[in-house]
Amino acid sequence: MTLLAAASVLLLLTAPGEALTQKNVVVTPKATDEIFANPGMGWQTFHTFANEDEALAGLPSSCAYFRWYWREIEPEDGKIDFRKLDGVIARARLAGQRVAFRVMCTGSSEYMDVPQWLRDEGCKGVEYEFEGRRHWVPIWEDPLFLEKHLRLIRELGRRYDARGVLDLVDIGSAGLWGEWHMSGTKEVSTGKPVAMPQPNTIIRIIDTYRSAFPRTPKVMLIGSAEGMKYAVTHGCGWRADCLGDLGGFSKTWNHMQNFYRQQLKATGAEDAWKSAPVAFETCWDMRKWKEEGWDIRYIFDYALSLHASFINNKSAPIPEGTRGEVERLLRRLGYRLVLRRIEHAPRVRAGSALVLTTEWENAGVAPPYRDLTLAVRLTPVGIKDAFGSLYGTTVGFKGMRPGVHTLKASFPLDETLRPGRYTLSIGVMDTGSRKPAVRLAIEGRDPDGWYPLSTVEVLPPRGERQSR
Repeated sequence: MTLLAAASVLLLLTAPGEALTQKNVVVTPKATDEIFANPGMGWQTFHTFANEDEALAGLPSSCAYFRWYWREIEPEDGKIDFRKLDGVIARARLAGQRVAFRVMCTGSSEYMDVPQWLRDEGCKGVEYEFEGRRHWVPIWEDPLFLEKHLRLIRELGRRYDARGVLDLVDIGSAGLWGEWHMSGTKEVSTGKPVAMPQPNTIIRIIDTYRSAFPRTPKVMLIGSAEGMKYAVTHGCGWRADCLGDLGGFSKTWNHMQNFYRQQLKATGAEDAWKSAPVAFETCWDMRKWKEEGWDIRYIFDYALSLHASFINNKSAPIPEGTRGEVERLLRRLGYRLVLRRIEHAPRVRAGSALVLTTEWENAGVAPPYRDLTLAVRLTPVGIKDAFGSLYGTTVGFKGMRPGVHTLKASFPLDETLRPGRYTLSIGVMDTGSRKPAVRLAIEGRDPDGWYPLSTVEVLPPRGERQSR
């Protein structure tokens, strides 16, 4: 950090302790290219956790992604296995992660992926063939399916949305693996592909997720044109599950060149990233990319050009010789907050406001989508093990797009704050937190997550004289 001013201050006094002019303190922190994890973005682990995933090989991860079949989490009617889900969330917290999830109704090798009790209670469905096996799936419009399944989504939201334990909700439910398609299926009775939900049903399912998880960012699978149009115009982002496909299914068609951008344009989703996240999952995994000789930098730059916040490599090993490309990706994926400049008065009175003028750069490709706010901590200089006074503000980073931004924040100080010199540290807090939740791309972070930047002298409240 560079202290540009405040080496000397000329005070013109009209009354004891009153300053008319004083040069401001200006600090320009030093940026770092370190890679780190932050909430609401990054390299996801898949059905495992950052402290257990050997494939990470030291890469940071703040999000653990899970997919559950309905039968796995509600084995009895109305009795959701919250113990199982709470255990996943607790293990993620121990690993420094939040959870992202999708609920699915069909797609495994099992005959049925909805609970047995649903069919026993009379839910209508169809039997179909897929990859040489027979399966059963509910009819999406069946009133019993909608009643029971949408109840499940509402109950999950009631328990988890407000607790700050989720990074992302993946709007699933319909289609193979909750991907909103039934490609390659054939109804046993008709020989036709299994039908997807009608438009009104699609909207009803999406609206249930929206109302159940108002605080948690949500993404819609890119494959459903009707669903994408509705979801992104109602505050949701989008997700694609085949990043990296450059010809693995066909020599004349692939997801990246022939589908994704075209679908975004057709559904009006090109600007959805400005208010909600974009998430990718690798097609196969990175090992397939290397085996096929596909350009990994091109693939990652493609994701960055679409303002991705999350990438999931299924917790598969990173191929030899490609780690540098992953690290390069992680320096731009999602948001990356760099504090370029901070300015404040060298003296401030207890009972008045400490005003900071700050310049930030979001060096990532997407904004934060959570309510992240700026906070300061004042700690007495020269007093060992002293507790700091914490001051928050409503000035936030939610929606801060890539580029340079100026933020001015005012922190009202307690009248009881004792006069003296204080170290001024800044941090970025998440909702309800009492310590910084976000790492900044600058040097000087202390063990508690704060960034000590300068000092400020606190004077007695107006009307009181400084004791000698």
